[in-house]
Amino acid sequence: FPENPCVWVKDLAGYLNHKLPAPDTEPTLSSYAHDYPYCLAGKELRAVIKALLARCSDALPEFFDHCVFTMLREQDRQAGESLHGYRMCIQALVQVKPQIVSLKLPDHLELLRSHQNRPVKCLTIMWALGQAGFYDLSQGLRVWLGIMLPVLGMKALSAYAITYLERLLTLHANLTKGFGVMGPKEFFPLLDFAYMPKNALSQSLQEQLCQLYPRLKVLAFGAKPDSTLHTYFPSFLSRATPNCPDAMKKELLRSLTECLTVDGQSLSVWRQLYTKHLSQSRSLQKNLKDTIQSFRVTNDELQSSKLVVSHQSLQQKMQGRGYPWWRVLMMSLVFVAGFIAHDVRSQGSFADSTTALYLERSGVTAVSQQAWSKVSHCGQQGVSWLLENTPYYYSRALEAAGPLLEDTRGRIAQKSSELLLWLQENLPLLIEWVRANTPESVFEFMEYVKQLLLFVQEHVIVPALQYLKTELQHAWKSLQESCDGEVSLHCLQNHLRSFTNSTWVYLQDATSAAKSRAQELLSRA
Repeated sequence: FPENPCVWVKDLAGYLNHKLPAPDTEPTLSSYAHDYPYCLAGKELRAVIKALLARCSDALPEFFDHCVFTMLREQDRQAGESLHGYRMCIQALVQVKPQIVSLKLPDHLELLRSHQNRPVKCLTIMWALGQAGFYDLSQGLRVWLGIMLPVLGMKALSAYAITYLERLLTLHANLTKGFGVMGPKEFFPLLDFAYMPKNALSQSLQEQLCQLYPRLKVLAFGAKPDSTLHTYFPSFLSRATPNCPDAMKKELLRSLTECLTVDGQSLSVWRQLYTKHLSQSRSLQKNLKDTIQSFRVTNDELQSSKLVVSHQSLQQKMQGRGYPWWRVLMMSLVFVAGFIAHDVRSQGSFADSTTALYLERSGVTAVSQQAWSKVSHCGQQGVSWLLENTPYYYSRALEAAGPLLEDTRGRIAQKSSELLLWLQENLPLLIEWVRANTPESVFEFMEYVKQLLLFVQEHVIVPALQYLKTELQHAWKSLQESCDGEVSLHCLQNHLRSFTNSTWVYLQDATSAAKSRAQELLSRA
């Protein structure tokens, strides 16, 4: 059949199933990774499967049903028969096009109910449909709400349904991709299963569902809770009866308060339902009053506490501007340096300056010379000791630490070789896993970043470097012209002396201006 790729993939699925005789002891493969057994396939086999699937994209729904029905027929022949070939094809298919599983959910639910007396077949159907959720959260939620929620009360199927939901929500930490799938019609049965005692779920499964409930609540409220929560308010209110279990009543009151706080339309909905649900409204009013009263008591206690008063005073001190000691110190250093430089410049040398005379009269010069002589003497003794003893201690240290260093070097070489071998074996698998699980949008974003960097290099960095090169050439040419065509040390000294003189003149002018300003302010005072 050269023109019928669908026949090829069906034959490939049968061939793989024949060549992979691993026993299928548990239909949901719960003890393995979510992408088992497809994760064990080699790169070449994955490429062949994906190429065939791409060539028969129109027949993919038919191929998915073929794999599911063939798995069910194989289970009729012999229990524990290998189904890994069909499982691998299903996993490869949902990676390429996960929305296929939600095209005929009512038909698949009918198929599931027709085998409700055969738990192994039911779990096989649930496993096959649930594979899409590991690559697309919205498709996983559609499968769970359309297939697994209707059979949640069946004892043989409930455990896998809850386990699948937990794995799905754990794998997709970003819940925003699942917004818009769940509404009030799907949410409130989950609320009843999670909090109503003595329902079809066992206590352990009910506790497990309660732990997942906060994330399900986020998914149900969606991206714009400020405009959707009023649609949940009537069902929350009708369930908050006086005979409601304590845990459920606490959750209902918390949700009702959230509806009133977030969505302003919830208040008008409550106003319409008030007379119809008087007892529930009374409980909600009491809860709101108790909450407000507890906040008032807490605020009064905090306002009267000494800790808050001291904290406020400390906060005011921290926010206020203190005395600018750092600026005063810097200004003092600048004025002292300017005075010493002016003194040395006016006297011709440091030895003839007033500063040197004052230091000599006060004894600082003599003490400094004595300290420097002692430091020099000690330094010379230390250097001579090092020159004399360093070879001896170096040889002793080499004798003591040589074997240890050699052994350490051998261990490092061995560990490095083992690490390199491990990287050679596992790095291709990691790269393939990243490629398979990274969305195309990430690669598109990386391509955009690459184009942006190339644009910046071409239009910003290269022109800037060219401009800098041109300016440096102009500066060097100007320096050569100012030095009569030859840049020498004498010319550089003249330029440096000129720059120092101009800086000194500017400092004198600034000091004189500051002095005049200070005298003017003092005269006004």
